[in-house]
Amino acid sequence: MAYLGVERSLTCRRWVGPSVETERAAEAIAQQTGLPRPLAQVLARSGVPPHEAESYLSPRLRDLLPDPRRLKDMEKAAARFLSAVRRNERIAVFADYDVDGGASAALLIDWLRQMGRAATLYVPDRIDEGYGPNAPAMRDLAARHDLIVCVDCGTLSHDAIAAARGAEVIVLDHHLGGETLPPAHAVVNPNRQDEDGDLGQLCAAGVVFLFLVETRRQMRAAELGEGPDLMAMLDLVALATVADVAPLTGVNRALVRQGLEVMRRRARPGLAALADVARMDTAPNTYHLGFLLGPRVNAGGRIGKADLGARLLSTTSTAEAAALAQRLNQLNEERRAIEDAVRAAALEQAESRGLDAPLVWAAGEGWHPGVVGIVASRLKEATNRPAVVIGLDGDEGKGSGRSIAGVDLGASVQRLAAEGLLLKGGGHRMAAGLTVARDRLEAAMTRLAELLARQGAGRAGPADLRLDGLMMPRAATHELIADLDRAGPFGQGAPSPRFALPSLVVRHARQVGDSHLKLTLADDSGAALDAIAFRAFDSDLGPALANHGGARFHVAGRLEINHFRGQQRVQLRLEDAARA
Repeated sequence: MAYLGVERSLTCRRWVGPSVETERAAEAIAQQTGLPRPLAQVLARSGVPPHEAESYLSPRLRDLLPDPRRLKDMEKAAARFLSAVRRNERIAVFADYDVDGGASAALLIDWLRQMGRAATLYVPDRIDEGYGPNAPAMRDLAARHDLIVCVDCGTLSHDAIAAARGAEVIVLDHHLGGETLPPAHAVVNPNRQDEDGDLGQLCAAGVVFLFLVETRRQMRAAELGEGPDLMAMLDLVALATVADVAPLTGVNRALVRQGLEVMRRRARPGLAALADVARMDTAPNTYHLGFLLGPRVNAGGRIGKADLGARLLSTTSTAEAAALAQRLNQLNEERRAIEDAVRAAALEQAESRGLDAPLVWAAGEGWHPGVVGIVASRLKEATNRPAVVIGLDGDEGKGSGRSIAGVDLGASVQRLAAEGLLLKGGGHRMAAGLTVARDRLEAAMTRLAELLARQGAGRAGPADLRLDGLMMPRAATHELIADLDRAGPFGQGAPSPRFALPSLVVRHARQVGDSHLKLTLADDSGAALDAIAFRAFDSDLGPALANHGGARFHVAGRLEINHFRGQQRVQLRLEDAARA
C-alpha cells in the first residue's frame, strides 16, 4: 500500500514506506538502546541489530579494514613497488582521467614524495587516446621507466601492457576483469574473476590505500620504518569513493567518514583551493564531495587537459593549487553548458522510446564524450532505470552508462563485448563505458536491455519515493540531525534519511530565484518548520504549495542545517508533497 495513501504526489510519485518488518526492528532498536525513533528507523533500514547499534554509529577503520593480502597479487605488487623505491628506480603512474584515477595517482605520488622519490604522471586524453593504457603510451613510458603502476585501469589492457617491454607493470584497479589477465607483474583487483567479490565495492583509490597498507607492513617487517602517515591520505580516498559512486557501506563507510575528518583540516592544498572556488562555507560532507568537488576534478578529464585533476590533488604548492582550481572551475562551467544541451536532446530521444523500459538510452551526432556519462546519470535519476548515452562520430559511437542498485551494468556490457555486439566495453556494477559500431547500435542496445531485464531492471516503479517513517515538526531539532549524522555518511547504497510529515499547513511561501520555493510549515499544535524546495516550479509542486488556499499537505524530505549569515537553523529540504 502507498504510504499515507499517496499513490500520486504533486511530482507524480508513489510514496513507499518502511516494511512491517523494518518498523518492528526499529521499535526493538529504540526500546533496547534508547536511541531516538527516527535514528532507529534508519538503523533498521540498514539491517543493524540492536546489539550492534553503538558500534555501527561509531565505526572504527581498524575494525573494518580488511587484510590487504585477501586480494590476489597484493604481496608481490607491494614487494615490487617497495623494491623500486629502495633501488631508486624510475617509476611512472598511469591513471584514468576521472576523480578515482586522479585520487589514486595522487595517493602514490604523495606517498613517494614523502619517501624522497618522484614519479612520472601520465593521464591519457579522453578523446585522442580513450580509456586505459594504450600501446604507444605504454611503449614510451617503458623506454624511460623501470616500473609502471596503472591505477583505476589496466585489467583488460592485454596488448597495451604487453607493449611495455623493458619495464614491469603493476595494475591496481577495480573494474570487472576478463577470463584472462594481462601480462603484468601483478594485477590487484577485487573484481578479478578469480576473486570472491567480498571487496568488490572498493573504488580504485580504496585498492591503492590497501596497497599502501601492505607496503607499510612489508617496510615494518624489513625494519625500514613506518613510512608516510596513511590516515592523513584518507581525504583522497573519501573523495574518490563518493565521486565514483561506490556504496557507502562496510569499509567504504569507515573510509569516507574518516576521510571527511581529514578533509576538515584543509591540509591538502588542492582540496582546500577547490573548496574555496566551490564556495564551500561549511565542514565537508558527501554532498560536497559528490556534487561540488568531484565534478570540478572531473572537468579536466572531460573537456580540458586530462591530467589537471591528478595534478591538483597531488600538488604541495598553494599557488599552483589555486591556479589549477580556478582552471578546473572554469572548465566545469563550460562542461555544464555542454551537458545541458546534450541532456535536453537525450531526454527527448529517450522519452520517444519510452521511459519504462529496462534500459533508457540515447545516441546523438557529435555529443561530447566528456559529458555522456553525466547525462546518463541524469537519465538514471529521472527514470530509476539503467541509462546509456552515446556520442556518435563517424562509423562509431562512444558512450557511458550508469546503473541502479541491484543491477550489474558492467558485467552486462562486458558480455556484449564478448558477444561481438560492442567493439569494446567494460566497467563495474554502477558504471560502464563502451564503444559500438554505428550499424550495430540498435542491436547492441536491444541485447543490453534484455540482459538488464533479467537482473530486474524495469520492475521498480520510476515514480517511487522511499521514506523511512513519519515525523512531526517538533521532533526536527539540531540534536536529532546530529544523531542522524552518526548513521552516515550517506550516499550510494546508503541514502540519507527521508521522512514524511503529515497534514501540515503552509504558513508562508515565496518563490526564490527562477524555480525554488521557501516556505514555513506548521502542524495543529503550532510547531513550525522552515523548508526549501529546489526546482519546485519545474513541476506542479511549486504552484500547488505557493497557491495553497489553506489546504493541508503531507510533505516529504530530508532534514538539514541551513547556514545563513552566521546562524544555523533546522530546515526541511522538501522533495515532494501531496494534498492531505
